[in-house]
Amino acid sequence: MLRLPAAPPSLRDDPSNRLGLDYATESTRFPKLGFGIVDMHAHINGLEASAIWAPIARSYGIEKTFSMTRLEDVPAMRERFGDAIEFITIPDFMHKDKRHGHGTDYLARIERYRERGARIVKFWNAPRFIDFGLEAGDKHLLALDGPMRIEQMRLAERLGMICMTHVADPDTWFAAKYTDREKYGAKLDHYAPLRRALDRFAMPWIAAHMGGFPEDLEFLDSLLESHPNLHLDTSATKWMVRELGRHSRDEIVSFLERWRGRILFGTDTVTTDEHLREGDKLSEMGKKATSREGAHDLYASRYWALRMMWEGSGEVTSPISDPDLAMVAPGRHGPLDGPPLRGLALPPDLLRVLYRDAALALLAKA
Repeated sequence: MLRLPAAPPSLRDDPSNRLGLDYATESTRFPKLGFGIVDMHAHINGLEASAIWAPIARSYGIEKTFSMTRLEDVPAMRERFGDAIEFITIPDFMHKDKRHGHGTDYLARIERYRERGARIVKFWNAPRFIDFGLEAGDKHLLALDGPMRIEQMRLAERLGMICMTHVADPDTWFAAKYTDREKYGAKLDHYAPLRRALDRFAMPWIAAHMGGFPEDLEFLDSLLESHPNLHLDTSATKWMVRELGRHSRDEIVSFLERWRGRILFGTDTVTTDEHLREGDKLSEMGKKATSREGAHDLYASRYWALRMMWEGSGEVTSPISDPDLAMVAPGRHGPLDGPPLRGLALPPDLLRVLYRDAALALLAKA
């Protein structure tokens, strides 16, 4: 039985390794599964950072990773990692013209990614898409059921691709970040466009981060029941550890059994060369590490936490800091605090479906 370790007497101020774990040694503690894991959701970028990431992923049993990698870097990543990586189509988020970058230019990129073997196209529709639209002069520019997106979905359908989308965000963000309801609406409002897209386009869909609603399994039940073409991935480690940990093991196992084959393993691991050096960072994600050692722990912590949650037994404080705790309850939590990480000890047959078989069955359709 894989047991979670005991927490040390004092936690470290290291947002990726609060328990002081040797993640390389920890990877050897996990049982041999007899199969490789398919990570359906990652963001592998940066040639230096990806060289640190790859052996970590292998050591934690990852056989294949589906990555939102910049189109311009796809050839180099393919040459370096071969069949261990496949690519998910994304727009040029750095494009100065948001309307063109997420519109006509994205149509062209979808075709170019497809030519390079991509089988999945991503539509990012977190509530922050409203801010992107406002920058371009149209609040609804990137709406999932808007004309721009529909044209892109039609192209994906013609090309035989799977659609992936990020809808909504954690409840904590709606409590503390999206407080302007006139601008962002309520969380449930963001699912009406998704339902319309699922009904209009019959190709398989993946709703990232447990459909954006790990807080409410009953809601996810209704969403999956109403839309047979929908699948969910388990990516976004901090979010999953915090919110799935609030449900009982029986509730989680029952949910996974009910939707066996439609729940896919994912980590949301992000690599960037910004992680390897100190100094000014271009992005918030880049600030999560400032050295090669820090990058190593950042990447390894995601695999460790998720595999421990799905396979382990017992409970320990998460080794990963979760600032959402302090964001919604600053009187009880500091920015480096983490939630409990509770082991679910999934049955072996269910674990294999989650880690591998569900992904292979889905990919056989594209």
